[in-house]
Amino acid sequence: MVNVKINGIEAVVPEGTTVLEAARLAGIKIPTLCYMKDINEIGACRLCVCEVKGARGLVAACVFPVSEGMEVTTNSPRLRQARKTTLELLLSDHKKECLSCERNLKCELQSLSDEYGCDANRFKGSVSKAEDKDVSTEYLVRDNAKCVLCRRCVATCAKVQTVAVIGANERGFKTNVGCAFEEDLAKSPCVACGQCINVCPTGALHEKYEIDDVKAALADPEKVVVVGAAPSVRAGLGEEFGYPIGTNVEGKMATALKRLGFDHVFDVNWAADLTIMEESRELIERIQKGGTLPLITSCSPGWIRFMEYYYPELIPNISSCKSPQQMFGASIKTYWAEKMGIDPKNIYVVSIMPCVAKKFEKTRDYQSASGYPDIDASLTTRELARLIKEFGIMFNELPDGEFETPLGEFTGAGVIFGATGGVMEAALRTAVEKITGKSIGKNLDFVDVRGTKGIKEASYEVGGLNVKVAVASGLSNAKVICEKIKKGEADYQFVEIMCCPGGCVNGGGQPILDSYTRRNVDYKALRAAALYSEDKKLKVRKSHKNETVKAMYKEYFGKPGSHKAHEILHTHYVARKKY
Repeated sequence: MVNVKINGIEAVVPEGTTVLEAARLAGIKIPTLCYMKDINEIGACRLCVCEVKGARGLVAACVFPVSEGMEVTTNSPRLRQARKTTLELLLSDHKKECLSCERNLKCELQSLSDEYGCDANRFKGSVSKAEDKDVSTEYLVRDNAKCVLCRRCVATCAKVQTVAVIGANERGFKTNVGCAFEEDLAKSPCVACGQCINVCPTGALHEKYEIDDVKAALADPEKVVVVGAAPSVRAGLGEEFGYPIGTNVEGKMATALKRLGFDHVFDVNWAADLTIMEESRELIERIQKGGTLPLITSCSPGWIRFMEYYYPELIPNISSCKSPQQMFGASIKTYWAEKMGIDPKNIYVVSIMPCVAKKFEKTRDYQSASGYPDIDASLTTRELARLIKEFGIMFNELPDGEFETPLGEFTGAGVIFGATGGVMEAALRTAVEKITGKSIGKNLDFVDVRGTKGIKEASYEVGGLNVKVAVASGLSNAKVICEKIKKGEADYQFVEIMCCPGGCVNGGGQPILDSYTRRNVDYKALRAAALYSEDKKLKVRKSHKNETVKAMYKEYFGKPGSHKAHEILHTHYVARKKY
């Protein structure tokens, strides 16, 4: 431990702590733009510069370590002027269309410029990157005219997701972030996770919007427009309307969706229960009949795309089940359409997802069970919030509503899909009872697979079998598991992998959080807690006890794994070339 003084305040901090972290421990906030703890500590933006007694010039607080007796100043007139000038230089070649920008009022550059009273036009720069807009993919837009070269997206892509499909090209004033050789993103092995969007401080990155398509469908009298929301959306949407992180706004969301004009408002949670019915059958069959193990979950389209690019040899291990989103759409346009007497060509299915990769997933082959796309449009949590605001719906004042029955009835197992370990736990609740033929009673919490830790392992004695499981979230952690399986070092029977760190609660389509909140608040745990809390209070917490799902099998699918179930609820994967 060392003694330091920051703005005259004495503090005792661990040796080697950066000035930035030492200041935080002393209750002092130093502005940053490029910094992300343990991920992007490069001192590039120069907004965190401070004065250290005895040091020559200004130092970058995010990379400068403290030492015994150090005296630091963080808010002198010189520093405030230096930061203001830096911000104004960043603004000089920035596309300043704040009022129409996707990140208006949620832009870190905008907030800092306001705090420091910047003149946006003090320096006249050339927006040389205005023509670099990349709209080549189905899911993401990159507008380099709004990029501040913080490299947070680059670091996240490389270190958190181990994909590294983007980096800094050119040098000097021509520097820009993009793919190698300035190729379009669509030509790269990008996995569509959208984590780069979540960490971008400006509007340089955003999902490709489908809001106008949905509005057109809502206005079309010939379309029966059906909507369903994923588990994680209820734990994130409230943040867009000022609610604390982790507030469950399920009731208000259901009411808002009805007021938007959707003909039918269902919940994707029951499709999660349906997924468990198919996936648990697949697991049991492989364990009992000697199939390819471990069985790996298929709910996360970003993970599936990563596997197809980087670990195609694991395709035999992947569950053939469609994701809950795709099962939702497929069931609506087959089972429900037949039951309601509606031609599936007239049904328009909208999913509300915490995920950007879902926009890609709906375009995959083998995702048209009815002859028409299972899903017509996939909106992120952020897009839903924009739509609610545009329609003048006062979300905070809405009464709590409910989803329609029967396709709005779900179990606790379906709810927890949104948290890392949730799919594993939901599957175990069903698989254990199916294997043993006995009820596991009220002790349904498989706590070993809970929590935001990147990799979790556990083993359970089930019907005389020792079932070993693993859970990974974030592709850097998925890579560790994949390598163990590839090398034959993994003795697992079941593996859950989620593309995004923390699972879907931290998906690429969830509400944007500034970098300070991201590093100082355990937002992933708070959002997950909302899902576990709902699971705990529900009367039915096992997927195979969902009466709606049981009726679907009795009336339509026959049984899990039937020929009809495979035709509608299962899919195929392909090995993708990286270059």
